[in-house]
Amino acid sequence: MSALAIFGGTKLRDRPFPAYRVMGPAEADAAKRVVESGVLSKFLGTWHEDFWGGPEVRAFEAAWATEYDAAHALSVNSATSGLYAAVGAAGVGPGDEVVVSPYTMSASAAAALVFNAVPIFADINPETYCLSADTIAAKITPRTRAIVVVHIFGQVVDMDPIMALARERNLVVIEDCAQSPSCTYKGRPVGTLGHIGVFSLNYHKHIHTGEGGVVTTNDAKFADRVALIRNHAEAVVAGKGTTDLVNMIGFNFRLGEIEAAIGRLQLAKSRPLVEARRANVAYLESRLKGLEGLRMPAVAPGASHAYYVHALSYDPRVTGVSRDLVVRALKAELPPTELREAEGPLIGQGYVKPLYLQPLYQKMIGYGLVQCPFKCPHYCGSPDYALGACPDAEKAHFETLITHELMRPGMTRADLDDVAGAFEKVWRGLPELRASEGRNAR
Repeated sequence: MSALAIFGGTKLRDRPFPAYRVMGPAEADAAKRVVESGVLSKFLGTWHEDFWGGPEVRAFEAAWATEYDAAHALSVNSATSGLYAAVGAAGVGPGDEVVVSPYTMSASAAAALVFNAVPIFADINPETYCLSADTIAAKITPRTRAIVVVHIFGQVVDMDPIMALARERNLVVIEDCAQSPSCTYKGRPVGTLGHIGVFSLNYHKHIHTGEGGVVTTNDAKFADRVALIRNHAEAVVAGKGTTDLVNMIGFNFRLGEIEAAIGRLQLAKSRPLVEARRANVAYLESRLKGLEGLRMPAVAPGASHAYYVHALSYDPRVTGVSRDLVVRALKAELPPTELREAEGPLIGQGYVKPLYLQPLYQKMIGYGLVQCPFKCPHYCGSPDYALGACPDAEKAHFETLITHELMRPGMTRADLDDVAGAFEKVWRGLPELRASEGRNAR
């Protein structure tokens, strides 16, 4: 009988990995304090002192702005809401295009659709899985209004060439920082490298408030417009005296006082939590670096990495075994993680299917019978959503990328040794996997 668990051998580990826990007594006390105050939210959707929210929201925003050296920080109820508000603040509208990554959470691209603009997908850099100035430049047209760059997996985008391109073409750059808190690029914090930055406080991020997000900017005009879109702009602009009414149809993207109180405490934990991830990754990579066909994630010069996931590049040509079979073998050796048992072992092939392969883009059906924005009378472009549009993103997703979360804080050295041990065991079993795949192919 084979030693590999996938073929009936004994699993390397049965005991679940520890949960990722970032909440403690201080957060419980903060929530209790807010509840006892009787003020769970203080926002008013009108031009009034409370348009800006209550004391916890304001204190949280001030703390975030200080941490990220940003002139303005505005809390929102999710990073998705923050992306929508950022694209709206940039003045994007019907007939416009927004260059986005195909390899990210769907909201990074859907933010353009909310304002009846068309997402145009640029390919990723296969070393970093991020957009690059070259891949973006290839997709810019006279209709391009903005660029959404995503610091995917915690890897910071090479921003200087992108900002130079944006200045040349008069484009607004929005950073999706959902997976990259406490990261820097050439000494500058993410979220301040472009015109607007958006952070996530969703429950599975580095720090969280359950749901929530923050928008940062050094531009007072963008900050003002984000605040209006966040809080019923259409009802506020008259009293506020706002005369530029483009995209001043507002939403309710407001964060509550409990979440803000918790967020301030979580913010103080962010740097140590990210440093713990870096230390765990460094140890794990010291164990994995000799495995043939497996490449560790690149960290761009002058940038740091937050390791939202550990993104490994796998070359099936070297091992002679498909990526998917290797991942199935790894999952067979490892247990689930506490609090996420239903997901199985937190390791997988790829990340998300390239977004343009979703039904929304394949059918090009958006709003109403006119099917805006794709077939809107104001739009004269022809987006490419065909299979093969972004070959590097497709190759990563379908063939070469392995992602896992088994390096988060809470994982002990012994836990990391078990993760490394599973990789080593599977690599020792590559001949058996190769033979199995060969038999199935016949």
